[in-house]
This record gives sequence, C-alpha cells and structure tokens, in this order.
Amino acid sequence: MDLTQGTTKEKNDRAKKMMLWFGIASLLMGFAGWTSAYIVSSSREDWIQDLDLPSSFYISTVILIISSLTYFLAQKAVQANKMDMCTLLLLITLGLGTGFVFFQFDGFSQMVDQGYYFTGPTSTIKMSYVFLIAMVHIVHVAAGIISLLVVLFNQWKGKYSSTEYLGLSLGATFWHFLDLLWVYLIVFMTLVK
Repeated sequence: MDLTQGTTKEKNDRAKKMMLWFGIASLLMGFAGWTSAYIVSSSREDWIQDLDLPSSFYISTVILIISSLTYFLAQKAVQANKMDMCTLLLLITLGLGTGFVFFQFDGFSQMVDQGYYFTGPTSTIKMSYVFLIAMVHIVHVAAGIISLLVVLFNQWKGKYSSTEYLGLSLGATFWHFLDLLWVYLIVFMTLVK
C-alpha cells in the first residue's frame, strides 16, 4: 500500500496512528532501560532481596486490567452506534483510571510506612528503582487520563460514530499499552528479586 496515496483525511489518520506507535516505541525503550538497570543493580551487595511489593500495587493492577476491558467495550459500543453506552463505559474507565492512581499512591505510603524511601540515607537502590518505575508509569497514566478526558469531550460533542472513531481508537490503544506495560512491570518487580 502506498502511504502517499489517499485523501487528506486518510493521510492524517495514518500519520496520527504512526505518531502514537512512535511514542509507544520510545516509552518501551525507556522502560526497557530502567528494567535492565534494575537487573544489573540486583547483583549489588546492598540490594534488598526479601522486599514484597505493597498490596495496593496488586489491587491497582486488577483495576487497570478492568479499565482496559471497559475502554475496549466503549470502542465496541461506538462501533455499534450505542453512544450512551460508550459514554458510560468511558466514564467508568475514567473512574477506574483514577482508582489506579489512588492505589499506586497508597502503595507508596505503604512502602514509606515500612521505612522504604525513594531517596535519602534510609533509601536503597532497589527502592529507588521501584519508586522511579512506578512513578514514571503513573505520569504516563496521567497522560492517558488526559487523553481519555479529550475522548470523553469529543464523545459528548458527538464527534464519534460507527464509521468515525479514530480518536477513541487511538486513546484506547494508548490505554491498553499502559495496562500491558504495568502488568509487565508488576510481574517483573515481583519475580526479579
């Protein structure tokens, strides 16, 4: 398929999709670097071997997985021209995304209550990585929430239909990526002691 062919709208749509995938690829490289550094650092003498991640991190994981499902169902609803259902599912996704962030911060509080800090004299390299990886992911979830708010605004304005829902589709792709990324990160930090 010749990417230079098609209407201006088709070219713009392809460009938007490509930009999203470039952004996702760059995020993957960043997190691959941090998890690689985590592995390399795990051989240090001061590495904490017996750290258990806070229970709130696992609760937030379940919440994020459910939110990915509701975003998927919202996309299916718009494809079926069920606009009210789409709006409801997007609102539920927004609530779940906010819940994810809440439980992440609760997890940080649990770590601090156990005496683990991001930085300072009582911090360790492992805890610094755990805080860093989780915080950077939260920043990207915040970006996902902002994109979800844009999708909701466009949905309320009636911009989407069963034949035109690119913005919703791009937002859902980014959200699903963030979900899969967090599942990878939580499994990684649980298994790599």
